[in-house]
Amino acid sequence: MTVAEEPDPYRWLEDVTGNDALEWVRSKNAITESSLAATPEFRRTEAAVLSVLNSDAKIPMVQKIGDFYYNFWRDAAHERGLWRRTTLEQYRTAEPEWQTVIDVDALNEAEGEDWVWHGASVLRPGYRKALIDLSHGGSDADVTREFDLETLSFVTPEEGGFFRPEAKGSLGWIDEDTVYLCSDLGEGSVTSSGYPRIARRWRRGTPIDTAEVIFEGKSTDVSVGAFRSHTPGYIRDFVYRGSTFYTSDMYVDVAGTLTTIDVPASAEIGFSREWLLIELRDDWELDGTSYVAGSLLSANFDAFVAGDRRVEVVFEPTATTSLAGATWTRNHLVLTVLDDVKSRIAVLTRADATWRRSEFTGAPEFGTVQVAAVDTDESDAVWLVATDYLTPTTLSLVTIGDAAPPEQLKSQPAFFDPTGLTIDQHFARSADGTRVPYFVVRREDLPFDGTAPTLLYGYGGFEISLTPGYSGSLGLGWLEQGGVYVVANIRGGGEYGPLWHQAALKQNRHRAFEDFAAVARDLVTRGVTSGSHLGIQGGSNGGLLTGNMLTQYPELFGAVVIQVPLLDMKRYSHLLAGASWIAEYGDPDDPAEWEFLKTFSPYHLFDPEREYPPVLFTTSTRDDRVHPGHARKLAAKMFDAGKDVTYYENIEGGHGGAATNAQSAHMSALAYRFLAERLA
Repeated sequence: MTVAEEPDPYRWLEDVTGNDALEWVRSKNAITESSLAATPEFRRTEAAVLSVLNSDAKIPMVQKIGDFYYNFWRDAAHERGLWRRTTLEQYRTAEPEWQTVIDVDALNEAEGEDWVWHGASVLRPGYRKALIDLSHGGSDADVTREFDLETLSFVTPEEGGFFRPEAKGSLGWIDEDTVYLCSDLGEGSVTSSGYPRIARRWRRGTPIDTAEVIFEGKSTDVSVGAFRSHTPGYIRDFVYRGSTFYTSDMYVDVAGTLTTIDVPASAEIGFSREWLLIELRDDWELDGTSYVAGSLLSANFDAFVAGDRRVEVVFEPTATTSLAGATWTRNHLVLTVLDDVKSRIAVLTRADATWRRSEFTGAPEFGTVQVAAVDTDESDAVWLVATDYLTPTTLSLVTIGDAAPPEQLKSQPAFFDPTGLTIDQHFARSADGTRVPYFVVRREDLPFDGTAPTLLYGYGGFEISLTPGYSGSLGLGWLEQGGVYVVANIRGGGEYGPLWHQAALKQNRHRAFEDFAAVARDLVTRGVTSGSHLGIQGGSNGGLLTGNMLTQYPELFGAVVIQVPLLDMKRYSHLLAGASWIAEYGDPDDPAEWEFLKTFSPYHLFDPEREYPPVLFTTSTRDDRVHPGHARKLAAKMFDAGKDVTYYENIEGGHGGAATNAQSAHMSALAYRFLAERLA
């Protein structure tokens, strides 16, 4: 049964590129450009942020592919970016010599396009052929083109090269002449979420529409995909069917037959060589033994697929810990664990038929450490990226099991002066008594008299954790201007594992909003700030969060920034990729679920008779994930009700909101200056 929709006078704004809608957008953009963006303070902030984004001193993060180390790089001279490569010996130097592989700006000039880099997949072994993904203006939909890494040129379809037309989808290497194809090939080939429904095997030199179908999902699924694991000695082919955002079936090809990997649909699967990893989102009863949600289990891959259900516990969460990541090296498994949202590293090594655990020290007190294998198949070397809110990010190289200390290869410069700044962690009590952590970055001499302009940031969805990280843009645009910065680790995120996320799903969404409100109140109680000086910011699901703060808790805040948001929860599942998030929010077409969905639909909660704090909406015309109509429609409602509204829509940018560093700087400066002016 479908819920009947009431007439919506702003529905015309959902026409993304319609003349009337774009005329409305341009008129609102012009007002913002002539007011907020026209001041000397704005121009200084924008220039400061752009100096960070374009800095040549940023760390060029690399990925080892064959004998080379590849990096994608943007700066002032390369607005759309360079895909380039170097050697490890060169990378160790202060100024490595880079070989340009693809210059996206030059490509755009030659082809008259607006390409934005989406990534590359290189064929192993040999490492000569690559599949390059390019997007128009930053949208999720992209094209895939074959590229030769020896001649440094695209292989055109006329030359027999693979080419996938623009769509949400992918190509993935099987061998030099065969790829997995998952894409929109016409009617019936995509799900209701707009992602591929069919996996195909496509052979070089044959028409794309004749590619062999190897698997079909349902139209109501989120997506279907296929890929090959190219690990020497352990080459395997997989197909997956994502039935919802959080449930999927994984199949492995065993002697030409797709065989189900029999784990709970909500579990996530990982594998390396002979090992299978199973990360549980829900409790699992297996052969009389209970394994709790958030645990990581290991098993022998081939034996498990063949029916041997023996598993071992690799990690089990506690009240304060959760698994943030697992990285294989040649001989070790490295776990990244969050303990009250602070990173801890553990190394597991197989010995005497069991996993031996050792701790890896060196993580910052209030910081984040990310671990990535340099080459899973060939070595035990890993990249370590360490960061916190005030310490510039460092990149080190360390070999697990080697007594030598980590070799620091790169360090980000200090883009702002941290002198006199400090990091605190506190815990607020939510409406139901839950303990909610949050970080505060402030001046040591903060008077605690409630006058400090404070920016509170949150997300609270999709099991995504907000961990400490260095941002030169934030430092220059906010902290150096005297602002306090706060990050709330509310339910809906993954800071305490899957149960922390599940606590705010669907009818329990209010808990995320109550957590955020509790942090806001705790900041006032501590004297950090007061309601008139407290601003909030969030994007995407975080835009839904700040939209609900605006409409449900307007008295708590002095200014609200809502970026690329979901706001109309009656229409969201019918707009672009919205149907894929029904497992997170609920189905508005189900009358029972609409009853709770309407309690957190900002578009419907807005009351023209109520007082609201000033609000800035930003979005992107090119966002083909979260429809720009969400921001347009609520902004229009508020404009027509005479509220204090600022609106800006970037024409490019996709869901990230910007396609270039200059666009990113402009969008960031809008938020910082809006908050500074309203909260001062």
